[in-house]
Amino acid sequence: MFKIGYRTIKTASGAAISIALAQLLDLDFYTSAGILTILCVQVTKKKSLRSSIDRFVACLVGMFFSLLIFELIGYHALSVCLLLLFFIPTIVKLKATEGIASSTVIILHIFATGHFTMQLFWNELQIIIIGIGVALLVNLYMPSVDKYLHQYQVELEDNFARILKEMVNYLRNNESTWDGKEITYTEELIQKAKTLAFRDVENHFTRLENNYYHYFKMREKQFEILERMLPILTSITHSVEQGGIIADFIEEISNSVHPGNTAIEFLDKLNKMRTMFQAMELPLTREEFEARAALLQFLKEMEHYLMIKQSFMGLKKETKQKKLTVQKRMR
Repeated sequence: MFKIGYRTIKTASGAAISIALAQLLDLDFYTSAGILTILCVQVTKKKSLRSSIDRFVACLVGMFFSLLIFELIGYHALSVCLLLLFFIPTIVKLKATEGIASSTVIILHIFATGHFTMQLFWNELQIIIIGIGVALLVNLYMPSVDKYLHQYQVELEDNFARILKEMVNYLRNNESTWDGKEITYTEELIQKAKTLAFRDVENHFTRLENNYYHYFKMREKQFEILERMLPILTSITHSVEQGGIIADFIEEISNSVHPGNTAIEFLDKLNKMRTMFQAMELPLTREEFEARAALLQFLKEMEHYLMIKQSFMGLKKETKQKKLTVQKRMR
């Protein structure tokens, strides 16, 4: 069973509208309007606008080259070759390469007609305007992705909590049967979430950033630290008192993984814990020394983890804005 997406529906309906309008205006080569619409409907509004501008510019330049070369040299296959030799580098220079294919269709219309007239120019211009215009109109609708971004956020936080709990388990027992699947899944989840958040930015002409995107970037940095912490953790083979204290601290963090910012509280606790460790007796054996040294390095990485979270305030602000909007609507 196949699924028809909203972009497919927009492309199909847009192409039909373009062809119908071109037919209604009794334009020659009216099917080309539908082709232009298909090419201009992109995955985001900004991409669609950029594609439309590229194609419009390329089509106008293509008609200019057609007038210049076909009327001077004649309507021969060699003329098409010569035209494209000059036309394509010009479009590349103008950074409108997406318009090469669609403008070539317009060029071949003129070539097939065998003469360049104002009537033909007006016919092709109307096809271009209809094809591109309809594409921009149908692409104005883009479904909200906030629900999916929130879902990614929840899944990501659950995974972070599981990874931290596995660290707690190892610190307390010096062994683990964990298969580490959350590591691979979290990495994939972050990439998917960032891609979707960036697409949301591309679907708003006035929005330059997305708080969810910054949130996932922040989690990506934290995840890199978690990956660095795991080898440090597994290098500890000797149980020490400090390990149990740190385990309690990590467990508390694992129960507080959320978009809000409580990092400053944990940083304060971490500093107090570090001061307490400094007041403890020095290690008596080499094994104890190595274990405590690894734990201090582990604690240093956790400090970086918390500092990254402390610098992030995006989703908290966004949540407040949403609450204010809801309150205004209720009034």
